[in-house]
Amino acid sequence: MPTLRITAGPYVFTARLEEAAAPRTCKAIRTILPLRTKLIHARWSGEAMWVPMGERRVDAGQENHTSHPAPGHLLLYPGGISEMEILVPYGAALFASKVGQLAGNHFATISEGLADLAELGRMTLWQGAQDLVIEES
Repeated sequence: MPTLRITAGPYVFTARLEEAAAPRTCKAIRTILPLRTKLIHARWSGEAMWVPMGERRVDAGQENHTSHPAPGHLLLYPGGISEMEILVPYGAALFASKVGQLAGNHFATISEGLADLAELGRMTLWQGAQDLVIEES
């Protein structure tokens, strides 16, 4: 089963790719790996963090999309009415941006380290942006 290694701040997580449910999105994610960037808090989405991708786009369309992710369900919003981004929910979340509610493609699920995700969220909220590396493992 293909997995991602996610290093965020002082924490390391393993996430399984949801290839059966989101094959185009998983393929698109692989084209931008390894990803080295910052993880910031997404106040308008509730208990979630996000990775803004600016003008970058990938060809994924909508698949396995939701606005109500569970903690540890990573979403990719490939762009459209808002910029491309990755959402990392750590608690109750409703995926949204400054232009309103969004639906993102659930492409990976954290399978190891989930217990540390809420602490990372609080750290990101109170201490600011955290270094982030996502790579295929």
